[in-house]
Amino acid sequence: MVPILLVLLLVLILFGAGFAVDVLWWIAIVVLVLWLLGFLMRGTTAAGGRGRWYRW
Repeated sequence: MVPILLVLLLVLILFGAGFAVDVLWWIAIVVLVLWLLGFLMRGTTAAGGRGRWYRW
């Protein structure tokens, strides 16, 4: 009975980790797209040069 429970626990952990990694990849892709859009659509300064598009 214990080996079956250990195998089921291992499958549950691996499935949970796989799902979490998949979600993290999608979040990383969305953040990358937002970063690229912010980089490409930054405004100009009063002097005509490119301003910083970030706040930090």
